[in-house]
Amino acid sequence: MIINNENLDIKQIAESGQCFRMNALEDNKYRTVAYGRYIELTQIDETTVDFSCTEEEFNEIWKDYFDLSYDYKRIVDRLLSGKDEFLKKSADFGKGIRILRQEPFEALISFIISQNKNIPAIKTCIEGICREYGEPVKTPQGIMNEYYTFPTPEALAFANREDLRKLKTGYRDEYIIQAARAVYEGELDLQALVESSHEVAVEALMRLKGVGMKVANCVSLFGLHHIEAFPVDVWIKKILDDVYDGKFDLNLYSGYAGIVQQYMFYYIRSAQLIG
Repeated sequence: MIINNENLDIKQIAESGQCFRMNALEDNKYRTVAYGRYIELTQIDETTVDFSCTEEEFNEIWKDYFDLSYDYKRIVDRLLSGKDEFLKKSADFGKGIRILRQEPFEALISFIISQNKNIPAIKTCIEGICREYGEPVKTPQGIMNEYYTFPTPEALAFANREDLRKLKTGYRDEYIIQAARAVYEGELDLQALVESSHEVAVEALMRLKGVGMKVANCVSLFGLHHIEAFPVDVWIKKILDDVYDGKFDLNLYSGYAGIVQQYMFYYIRSAQLIG
């Protein structure tokens, strides 16, 4: 399934810090598992991506997952025509990023795991949990038992703490189990939070042990698709302090601050890595 869109760059999405299961197979080719399906994505050129799925599966899952109905060009053009030079550079550099519509439970557990871990360590931990508690999925080549779905709330709610700790979760094992139980038992209704406001979602998420402001905002943005959320991690804090002297006005980007955050994050992190 060939898709043409000038604001769809798989490498940028995979490296933007919002998801941890999208990995490179080779140059310009990535794979991921979401909603129980495995897919390979090949960036043919700057505006063309080949999805290894049928049109039916694309319309059922991947069109929404990659948020392809949202007009990111409008946001990029607005930032490029503005007066903020840092945001101009950020938007131009990362204009292929889109906010994925990830499975809410996967985002919740993933960002609980992400605390005080670097991205490679987060990925390793999550893949281990998926192998141990998920279900195998079939690749387009018919291969099984290589890639796995993200575990259900039930699977992690009844997981053994020591078994989780063997998968490099560290102190987060308790948080993972308690969050999974809250979802499994209905104490936390993630679908209701998708339909709620960002503020209500953050308040509800922060009732979970081990979920602070940053994690709650990450889950709101990347798991519940509240694109007004603006998570502040060490990279964003560096930008707010060093570039804006603590005077960045979020109100200027009301309703899409999370997209701005992604452009900022990807630009500063890529610049640091390149430098």
